[in-house]
Amino acid sequence: MNEVALASREALWVALQIGGPLLLLMLAVGLVVAVLQALTQVNEATLAFLPKVAALALALLLLGPFIAGVLRGYAGGLFQAAIEVGLKG
Repeated sequence: MNEVALASREALWVALQIGGPLLLLMLAVGLVVAVLQALTQVNEATLAFLPKVAALALALLLLGPFIAGVLRGYAGGLFQAAIEVGLKG
């Protein structure tokens, strides 16, 4: 049971590492767009959507190797733990 708890904790940490920077970026871009819309009084739906999509695409391009490395490390650790559990039992 300890292995399951450890794998669950590690999965939550990986999700935070992968999703955290992207969510913070979306929050910042949304805040900037909202302030600009409030200042200019232009409430166009595409003005709120397109900058977020562009920022997300750029962030995924820049963070892609980091995300792949985190997922590769997690998968490797998970497979290694499965092998160790199999050897014990």
